[in-house]
Amino acid sequence: MKFGKYLAGSGAAEIQSSFVNAVSETLQNGGAAFHTTHWSVVMTAQGRSPAAQEALEKLCRGYWLPLYAFVRREGHGPEDAKDLTQEFFARLLERRDFDAVRREKGRLRSYLLVALKHFLSNERHRASAIKRGHGQQPISLDEIIAHQRNELEPAESVTAEQIYERRWALTVLDQVLARLGDEFRAAEKAPLFERLKELLADEPGRPTQAEIACELGMTENAVKQAFHRLRERYRQILREEIAHTVATPAEIEDELRHLIAVLRT
Repeated sequence: MKFGKYLAGSGAAEIQSSFVNAVSETLQNGGAAFHTTHWSVVMTAQGRSPAAQEALEKLCRGYWLPLYAFVRREGHGPEDAKDLTQEFFARLLERRDFDAVRREKGRLRSYLLVALKHFLSNERHRASAIKRGHGQQPISLDEIIAHQRNELEPAESVTAEQIYERRWALTVLDQVLARLGDEFRAAEKAPLFERLKELLADEPGRPTQAEIACELGMTENAVKQAFHRLRERYRQILREEIAHTVATPAEIEDELRHLIAVLRT
């Protein structure tokens, strides 16, 4: 089952087939060491400090679109879905719902989906309408929506859970590419990154390494080595991004396998 362009990220969907291969190689080769502090982005959100606010903002940026897509598929209109998603994150901070999170809970992806379902169930049973968000926005939606201008209208045959999983997977890819791009730009190699990113797409019409070398004034061997380093760094960042959302090292591999399954459906 293909989900359609409404689920595509700004760049992630373009390299989906290559991503599946990269994940497989990551599983085979291992990667960066697991640090328990990766889970602290969730645990930090328990308090009301500036650090807690920053932690929640990170969660909003990483999970806003997957959760929004789920709410849309549950039958809510675009504006109502935005309000509900925003209120969901606002309440997580206001009520310190992360107090209930413990490392044995495992995957942040699963925790947030269960929490959202519970929130929506409660909302359906509210006796009176309450202004959502209480005038506070945990994160600016303008930036998120501007970043994702693709239609988010769900196909009739796709379940809300499938939409959530797919959007989550593509969001992870977007985060990996964004970090790679930042690193290349910091090294003043942005043009090289933009061209090498096209090689990741593994699609007809992409430039050859020889063409990139000629365009950028490099040797073909230098381009080959740069692309190899990019793929290696891609796999490392991928593992780091997954590690942020699980409780134990063993769960990294499980989540990577889950990403493969989601992207292949």
